[in-house]
Amino acid sequence: MFNDNGSFLLALLEFFLFFAWIMCLFWIFGDIFRSRDIGGVAKTFWVLFVILIPWLGILVYLLARGKGMHERQLEQMKAVQEAQNEYIKSVAGASTNPADQIASAKSLLDSGAINQAEFDKLKAKALAA
Repeated sequence: MFNDNGSFLLALLEFFLFFAWIMCLFWIFGDIFRSRDIGGVAKTFWVLFVILIPWLGILVYLLARGKGMHERQLEQMKAVQEAQNEYIKSVAGASTNPADQIASAKSLLDSGAINQAEFDKLKAKALAA
C-alpha cells in the first residue's frame, strides 16, 4: 500500500485535512443553526455554500461571521447552565433556610413520617449548615 515514507506522510496529511474539514463542518453548521440573527433563507444559502464549495465556504463563513461565533457559543452555554441550575433548585427543594428546614422536619415529626431521633438529626444538620 505504502511504497515509501513519502506516500505514508502524504496519506497522513490527507487524513488530517479530511478530519479538520469534518470538524470545521460541525462547528460551522452548529453556528449556522444556533444563530438567531439570520433567517432561514440565509441559513440555507450558507449551508449550500459550505457543502458545494467546502474549503472556500468555510473560509468565507469564518471571515464573514467568525467574530460572533464565540459570542453565540457563550450564550448557548449560559442558557444551558441557567437551565441546569433551575433544574437543580427544583429537585433539591426551595428551602435552604435552616428555620424552614426545621419547620419541615417538625411537620414530618407531627405527621408520624419520622421519629424523634430522625427529627433531632435533621435539626442538627440544619443548624450546622
